[in-house]
Amino acid sequence: MNWGVFEGLLSGVNKYSTAFGRIWLSLVFIFRLLVYVVAAERVWSDDHKDFDCNTRQPGCGNVCFDHFFPVSHIRLWALQLILVTCPSLLVIMHVAYREAKEQRHRAAGGDDCRRIYPNPGKKRGGLWWTYLLSLIFKAGVDVVFLYIFYHFYRNYTLPRVVKCELPPCPNVVDCFISRPTEKNIFTLFMVVTACVCVVLSLIEAAYLIGKRCRECLLASSGESHQHSPDCVLSRIEPVGTGGQVFHGADYKPSTASIPPTASSPGTLSEEEALP
Repeated sequence: MNWGVFEGLLSGVNKYSTAFGRIWLSLVFIFRLLVYVVAAERVWSDDHKDFDCNTRQPGCGNVCFDHFFPVSHIRLWALQLILVTCPSLLVIMHVAYREAKEQRHRAAGGDDCRRIYPNPGKKRGGLWWTYLLSLIFKAGVDVVFLYIFYHFYRNYTLPRVVKCELPPCPNVVDCFISRPTEKNIFTLFMVVTACVCVVLSLIEAAYLIGKRCRECLLASSGESHQHSPDCVLSRIEPVGTGGQVFHGADYKPSTASIPPTASSPGTLSEEEALP
């Protein structure tokens, strides 16, 4: 394994993840990948070799082992880890695509042109959907593999002795599994870590959806506040300024005339005003 390339991938995933995503990544890397590489693979290295049956019948042990262990734990875990980590790499590829598109745009329009993506790693638009779908896919993969393990191995445990009567076994034979207690401990450990990863993925998905809904509500409330002053000003009464009164465009002056008084002489008519 090239640890330099692997470290680069981990740093990229960690850079574009939320806080919950970083916890998920640490959990997968430390408690699942390292445990798988360092310990679990060695525990299951002798599962077929040390599967002993109390018979000398040729082929009986192989048939019984294939019946009780249709898929090895190690191979299932390897496939599970590959499928779980692939969506995170898809997010990195989406960000790389955005950065390449931004570079091509700036090369064509110059440095003064308007940027397509001010921040290519910000989860907006298609990248937000890619990240959300990756979380759902990761949680779905873990749930499916938990069901597969439960279907093959009830209660995620291995018995000490299994009874087999499949041909070519001459009769019911007892077969003994190598190190069942140690294998049960590692199996339960991997199951618990997978459940925790499912919970973290669902929490992160709910966090992203809630954050987006909150931003939409704030944006809609901001737009309503921008329109509200116009509504308020339309209801304000005409205000006099410097002896003048300003009215709206639809204002119609009153046609009622005020009779002149001695203290307040009336205005002259057009005939009286003419010289």
